[in-house]
Amino acid sequence: MDTKSKALFQAANRHIPGGVNSPVRAFLAVGRTPRFIASAHGDRIVDVDGNEMIDYVCSWGPGILGHAHPDVIRQVKDACEKGLTFGAPTENEVVLAELIAEMIPSMEVSRLVGSGTEAVMSAIRVARGFTKRDKIIKFQGCYHGHSDCLLVQAGSGALTTCVPDSAGVPADVVKNTLVASYNDDSSVEEMFRLHPDQIAAVIVEPVAANMGVTLPKPGFLEFLRKITRAYGALLIFDEVITGFRLSPGGAQEYYHVTPDLTTLGKIVGGGMPIGAYGGRKEIMDLVSPVGAVYQAGTLSGNPIATTAGIATLRILKGDPGIYQRLSKKAERIEQTIREASKGFVCVNRIESLLSVFFTPRRVSDYKSVSSSDTAAYADYFGYLLDHGVYVAPSQFEAMFLSDAHTEQDIAYTCGIISDYFSGRCRWMDEWKNGSF
Repeated sequence: MDTKSKALFQAANRHIPGGVNSPVRAFLAVGRTPRFIASAHGDRIVDVDGNEMIDYVCSWGPGILGHAHPDVIRQVKDACEKGLTFGAPTENEVVLAELIAEMIPSMEVSRLVGSGTEAVMSAIRVARGFTKRDKIIKFQGCYHGHSDCLLVQAGSGALTTCVPDSAGVPADVVKNTLVASYNDDSSVEEMFRLHPDQIAAVIVEPVAANMGVTLPKPGFLEFLRKITRAYGALLIFDEVITGFRLSPGGAQEYYHVTPDLTTLGKIVGGGMPIGAYGGRKEIMDLVSPVGAVYQAGTLSGNPIATTAGIATLRILKGDPGIYQRLSKKAERIEQTIREASKGFVCVNRIESLLSVFFTPRRVSDYKSVSSSDTAAYADYFGYLLDHGVYVAPSQFEAMFLSDAHTEQDIAYTCGIISDYFSGRCRWMDEWKNGSF
C-alpha cells in the first residue's frame, strides 16, 4: 500500500516542481508514485505507509555504513547541541582536511563546499585559472552536477558542436566544453590535436556511475593521465561517487592513477550535505584568499556535516575489511542476476557498485548504455519494489551496497531476483523477439 505516499505526492506537486526536489525521485522513468520515506536504520528504509524495504539506493551512495550508524548519530547529536552553524572556522574543518589528505594523498590541500556540484564547478574554475586556458573536455554520459558549463551533450558524434542539455543554459556558456566518448582514446586525441594549447582540463568519472555503472577499459585512465601531461592540461577525477567507495583512497588508489584535482561528495559528508575539491598545493594556492580564483560559501565546512564526515571516514579508515565484505555481498547479487537472467541482461560491477542493464550487449560507453530497454527495467524495478527490495528508480543509476546489509537480506534479495527472472521466461522470449 502507498496511500499516504500518493497523497503526499499530490500535495507536493502543488508547491514543488514535479513534486520532488531532485528529478530522479519522481519515479517517472518507472511509472510509479514515489515512496515518501519516514525513517531508516541499517539497510532498511520505511515509508510513510509503514512499508519496510531493503535499501540498495543508500541515498545514492553516502550510506556506505548503512542508515543511522550509532557512532555517527551519537557524534552528530553532540555536535548539534553546540550549535548548527557559525560562519567561522572550526577545528573539525582542519581534522576533515587532514583525514582527506591522509586517505587521498593527491588532495594535499582541499576546500570544503556544500555539494558535489559545487565542488566540480570550483575545480573547473581552478583548472582554468592555473592553466590560463578556457576549454575543458568531459565525456558523454558522465554527470558532474548541474553547473551550466557541464550540462552539455555531444549530439550525433563526439566532435559535434555542443549544445546545452538544459533550458536556461546559454549556448555561449558551453562553447568551451568539448564532449568526448568514454573509453574512446581517439576522440580525446582528436580534441587535443584540434585545440593543443586551449584545453585546461579533462574531467572524468574514473568509473562512470551516472549512466549506470560503466567501467573504464584497461589503460583508459592511464591514457588520460599521459595525454593531459603531454599537452599541459590538468586531469580532474570526479570522485563524488567513487571517493571512499571503491577503496579508502577512492578510484585513484584502486586504479593507481593520480589526478591533478579531485572532487568529492556523498560519503565525505557521512550522509550530510557537503562536498570538497582539492589537489596539490601549487594548484590550490590559487584559491582565494591566497590566490586570484574566487570561491566562497556561507555554510562551507558546516560543523554538523564535518562531524558526520569525520566519524564516517574514521570508521572506514579503521576497518579496511569493510571493503572486502561489501564486495562479497555485491558479487553474490551479481552472480545471481547473471545466472537467473540467462544472458538477457548485462551486469557491470566494481566492488560495491553495480548496475543491471536490460540489454544483452556489453555495456562500455554511452552508446551501449543507450541500447538498454527502459520499459523492461521498469518492470523489474516494480517487481522488486512490490517485494520489499528498493533499487534505483532509473535504468541509468547504480545499485549501492552498505556494510549494514546482512547475509539474510542478501539471500532474500537474490531469491526475489531469481523469482523475477524465472517467472518471466515468456517475457524474455518476447523481448528477444522484439515484441515486448
